[in-house]
Amino acid sequence: MNKSRQANNNAKHLAGMALAAAFIAFTTQLARADDPAKLLKAMTDYTAAQKSISATFDSDVEVVTPELEKIQFTSSGKLQLSRPDKLRISRTGGYTDVDFIYDGKTASIYGNNAKAYIQADLVGTVDQLIDLIQTKSGAAMPGTDLLLTNAYDELMSNVVQAQHIGQGMIDGVECEHLAFRGVDTDWQIWIESGARPLPRKYVITSKAVTGAPQYTLRIRDWKTDVVADADTFVFKPPAGVAKVDLNSGAMAEFDEIPPGTPSGAKK
Repeated sequence: MNKSRQANNNAKHLAGMALAAAFIAFTTQLARADDPAKLLKAMTDYTAAQKSISATFDSDVEVVTPELEKIQFTSSGKLQLSRPDKLRISRTGGYTDVDFIYDGKTASIYGNNAKAYIQADLVGTVDQLIDLIQTKSGAAMPGTDLLLTNAYDELMSNVVQAQHIGQGMIDGVECEHLAFRGVDTDWQIWIESGARPLPRKYVITSKAVTGAPQYTLRIRDWKTDVVADADTFVFKPPAGVAKVDLNSGAMAEFDEIPPGTPSGAKK
C-alpha cells in the first residue's frame, strides 16, 4: 500500500472515530435530558412517602433597597411534620421568633417578640393548609412546597427549562445539583445522592423583582423514622400573651424581615 493510500485510510479512520465520539456525546446528552425531572421526581416521591419528618434549617431572604443595595436577613428553625394533617415550624431570626402549629383543625401562629398569637379554624390536611395560606391569603411560606404530597407537579408547573448541573457538597453531603428556569422565577435544588434523595438546599430567584433577590434554604438533620409526640402539635398560649385578629397590624411582627423593608425573594 502506498503512503498516500495509507494516509487516506488513516484520515477516514480518524474521521469515523470522531463521528462516533460525537454521536456518543450527542446521545449521552439526550439521555441526560430527562435527568433533572427524574431526579426531582425521585426526591418528591421519597419525601411524600414519609409519614413523619423532622429537620432543622437556615434561611436567607434578600431584599433590594431603592438604591439597589441587596440586604440579607437570616433565620434558623426546625420543622416537624406528621402526615396527613399535623405541622409545626419554629423560626428564630434577628427580627422574629415565631412558632407555627397546625393540628388538623386549628392553625396557630405565636410571636414571642410580639407576645401575641393568631389562630384560625382550618380543618384539613397539611397540603390544603399550605395551599390555602399561599394561594388564598397571599402570605409566603417558602420551602413548604417541598413538603407537599404533589410537590413534583407544583414545582414543575411553571418550568420552561431544566438542567442537571452536576454534583455538589452541602454540609458534607454529596448532592445532585439541579437548576430550573421559569418565566418570573428561577430555582435551584441540591438533592442528596443515593438511597435518601432528600432536599438539602433550595434557592429561589425572583426575576420579576428589581435586582433579582434570592431566597436560600439549607436543610439538615433530616429524620424520617421518629414519630413526634402528639403534644408537639398542640398550641398552649403562654401566660400573659394576647390573642390578636388575623388582620391586625400585629401580623408584621411575624415576618422574617422588619416592617417597612422592601419586598424580598419569596415564592
